[in-house]
Amino acid sequence: MDITSHRATPASSERERLDLLDVALFVRAALLANVSAAGREFDLSAAVASSRIAQLEKLLGARLLHRTTRRISLTQDGEVFMMRAQALLDAAAAARASVGHAQAEPQGRLRVSMPSSFGRQHVSPVISEFLRRYPGVSVDLRLTDQLVDLVDAGIDVAIRVGVLKDSSLVARRLAVNRRVICAAPAYLAARGTPHHPGDLAQHECMILSDQRDWAFVTPAGPLDVRVSGRLVTDNGEVIRDALLAGFGIALKSTWDVAPHLQSGALVSVLDTYPLAEKVAIWAVYPSRAFVPARTLAFIEFLAAHFGDPPYWDETGMKRNEAAD
Repeated sequence: MDITSHRATPASSERERLDLLDVALFVRAALLANVSAAGREFDLSAAVASSRIAQLEKLLGARLLHRTTRRISLTQDGEVFMMRAQALLDAAAAARASVGHAQAEPQGRLRVSMPSSFGRQHVSPVISEFLRRYPGVSVDLRLTDQLVDLVDAGIDVAIRVGVLKDSSLVARRLAVNRRVICAAPAYLAARGTPHHPGDLAQHECMILSDQRDWAFVTPAGPLDVRVSGRLVTDNGEVIRDALLAGFGIALKSTWDVAPHLQSGALVSVLDTYPLAEKVAIWAVYPSRAFVPARTLAFIEFLAAHFGDPPYWDETGMKRNEAAD
């Protein structure tokens, strides 16, 4: 494949010696609009990354990127080369995968970010299994409830729970995120059981990250209920502990409270009024182009581990079927 054919310049053996690393680095820099961030993905300093792209431009005899102090953008030649470069990288990846398992085996350091509680409950128990399965991979796992900028932090893949905001990130749904309104039996015995979403106004509702509007679907149409309560926190485990202590009512994901629902320590209420907002558990990563094998392996590993439906919901479903 002649990826320089868009330019009417004489070919030479020197000009045709393109380094795939330089091509991949250019593609990532263009997609991220940041040479330094692209360099970090390849364990290169900003200076080395910039030098390698400059060397690629010299080799091609074309300026590929407009550079400013803050961002970069593609030149017209860069846009043409970008299409050829992505095709070249895809072809190279396919060629490597076709000649044996060793060449396609995931390698290198994988930087992952995910919410603290979800990570501790559903990823930490199996991370060693992933590492044993892929001995060439090391994992840098960041558990944080802060929304991390993947490019700035050099993160390969992040696990996010909820509704994704529009962005340039690529998203793969790993599992549904079923949510329920729930409370401890002791609380309901003392304060009564709500039978309509409007009844929540009379209850002690615990609020995550100032999310005071709970949206329901009713026979009369969508209904937003503004809830109130004395406990507001950005940590779901705090709310779970308060639920179990019988303090109030909360909107919780089943990945967090399924064992307590199954044991009867918590019970769901308002089940006939489904929540309007559909949420999920996602893997997000910066771009579809030149995604490292280690990133794809991790995503597939988690998707298989969670299952469909996810294992934390499936246990309760089987128990209900047995009761019927």
